[in-house]
Parts: sequence; C-alpha cells; structure tokens
Amino acid sequence: MLRLVVFDLDGTLIDSRRDMAESANELLAGYGAATLAVESVTAMVGEGARRLVERACAASGLVPTPADALERFLQIYDRRLFEHTRCYDGVESVVEALSTRVALAVLTNKPGRPTGRLLEHFGLRRPMVTVVAGDGPYARKPDPAGLVAIMGMAGAVADETLLVGDSWIDFDTAASAGTRFCLARYGFGFEQRPHERRQRVELAVDRPSDLVALITAAQSR
Repeated sequence: MLRLVVFDLDGTLIDSRRDMAESANELLAGYGAATLAVESVTAMVGEGARRLVERACAASGLVPTPADALERFLQIYDRRLFEHTRCYDGVESVVEALSTRVALAVLTNKPGRPTGRLLEHFGLRRPMVTVVAGDGPYARKPDPAGLVAIMGMAGAVADETLLVGDSWIDFDTAASAGTRFCLARYGFGFEQRPHERRQRVELAVDRPSDLVALITAAQSR
C-alpha cells in the first residue's frame, strides 16, 4: 500500500522550461556568446543548475565556463522565476486531493531558494511533508540518498513509496532506492529518456489528473 508520493519539480509539477532557457540565454548574451534555442536548453535540464550552466556555456562555445557563471545565472533566474512558469494543468487540485490519502514530498535537483519560492508561489509547499533540493546535504539525483532520506522522514519503506518524475534521472533514482516509479509523460524530460528505459516503465500518466486514479487503484490492491 502506498504511503508516500515524492514528486520531481521541473517537468512534473511545473513547466519552467521557458524561464530557465531565457535565463540561460541572458547569461550567455552577457558574456557576448551566442544564445540557444529553448528546446536546446530544455534538453540540458535535470542535473542541477551547475550542470545546466556548464552545458549551456559549452554549447555556445564559452569554454571553459566562466568562474562566476553559476552565480550570475542564479541571480538572473531569481529575477525571471515567475515570468512564464506555470503549474501543469490540474497539479494544484491533484496535490490537494492526494494530501488526504498519502504523505507528499518534493525531490529536485533545483537549488533550494528557487524551489522554495516556486512551491510557495503556487501553493504547493504546505501539503508537502518535506522538500529536498539539489544544494542540500544529499547528493543530487540519480543518487538515491535524498529519496532514502525522505522515506525516513515520512516513516515509509521503499515498496510503500512512489516517485513521480519526467526524466531518466528520476527513473534511475527510484530504481536505485528500490521504490516504485511513475513516468510523467507530459513533462519536458520525457523525450530525453533513452529507449531502453522506456521499456522498463511500469506506471505512466499523460496528465497530472491521472495520478489520483492511479494512486487510488494502487492503494486498493
């Protein structure tokens, strides 16, 4: 029986791709480097802000990455955080409905400051038992340490836990921790999933609202 549902953030709860891409491009332009297509930057998302900045700089020919690039990106992104970012349709009501059934948490590789601001802004922080971000005490996904820590905080074991995410990073995190996994096919990380991993996905949803029925069915087994 499910007792804990852990959500990824970008590409699962919120669609943040344009704000991240435009922030990366403002950073690049500030160095006089070429900007990138939104889709190109989106494909770089998932392993934390530092890796995003490194990849964007490399793709633009800015090598090595300037020493102050991460700090500058975070300042830009902090200013742009809510320009285009929105929750995926139905996320707020899904989170509210699930919070009466199971414990909820967020596990993201995004730094803590923007994570906290985004969750508060969209009213998603209150239902969460805990939030583990990418610059906290645990190694970033796909290392399972953060997920294991969340299970400990929630008093749940692996087979009582479901990780919901849109990328191969989330898939591998769940596999390493021994939890169940649900693929958010509506998210922007889905297309970056290698083909061989797609064959191993047992649970998937095409819209956030599908999660309520899926989790209700899982609890009734």
